[in-house]
Amino acid sequence: MSFAAPLILIALVVVPALAVWYAGLQRRRRRAAAAFAAPLLAASVAPARPRWRRHVPVLFFAVAIAALVVAAARPQRTVAVPVEQAQIMLLTDVSGSMLATDVKPNRLTAVRRAAQAFIDSVPGQVKVGVMAFNQTPQVLASPTTDRDALTAALGRLQSHGGTATGEAIQTAVRVLRQAVPTDGRKPPSAIVLLSDGVSTRGVDPVAAAQAAGRLKIPIYTVALGTANGTITVPRPGGRGTEVRRVPPDPQALARVAQVSGGRATTAADAASLKQVYERLGSQLSHKKVPREITAGFAGAGLALLALGSALSLRWFGRLI
Repeated sequence: MSFAAPLILIALVVVPALAVWYAGLQRRRRRAAAAFAAPLLAASVAPARPRWRRHVPVLFFAVAIAALVVAAARPQRTVAVPVEQAQIMLLTDVSGSMLATDVKPNRLTAVRRAAQAFIDSVPGQVKVGVMAFNQTPQVLASPTTDRDALTAALGRLQSHGGTATGEAIQTAVRVLRQAVPTDGRKPPSAIVLLSDGVSTRGVDPVAAAQAAGRLKIPIYTVALGTANGTITVPRPGGRGTEVRRVPPDPQALARVAQVSGGRATTAADAASLKQVYERLGSQLSHKKVPREITAGFAGAGLALLALGSALSLRWFGRLI
């Protein structure tokens, strides 16, 4: 919780000051009662009352004062609200390593399913684009709110070739920069980059990510797969096949996320990949905004004042 006018909280010193004053008042009352009557007559002159009743109204008054001071400081809590006109590009590595079966049924199928879960999790007004990349990037769907078009684009993901992550980032940035400004400002944009291996050619991905960061386009990376992932490829010269290890490179992807202002995650199986995508969908389609909760504290303070006054009048015939 935060406060729009935090300096007003200094007034909370009134509460301990009230406690000190009340304790002194009780001591003076006891001394006055002792001086007024002999000990043997004290019970008839000053009849005993339940001790806890004497303190309950004052306790309510003290808490009420604290609540009203907090209300005057305009307390706020942070809530997530949908981002209007946001756009997100999903960049999916479709190099040959995406056929590895360490992520069941294989990496590419798991990505299709998780990307669909991502699209389904973001509000309808958020535009999503789909891009596939191996040695060359291919925009399968520019940012759109047409969910059917996005589903069709995911169905066109095919795995083959090498990995050129830097070119994919540059192409995604160009697509996002083409958005028409709203009220003179570009819509908030982000990239979700999934890859399962090392960039093998082209532009340095870190340099491309730094350029994206300067344009306020963060990149959220997902490293897919396990160190035990393998694919079967033809041997050079066409003489049979061989098994090749295709482990992910989470360190390189983490660096891309860091320099662009995004975050890095890893997914070793289909279930965790789906969770990552759904979480990213929620993060990127919402923003944190402060909401005042002054009315709640003010209402509680006034209710406690009324309750304390009612109890004091009922039990003692006076307000305090």
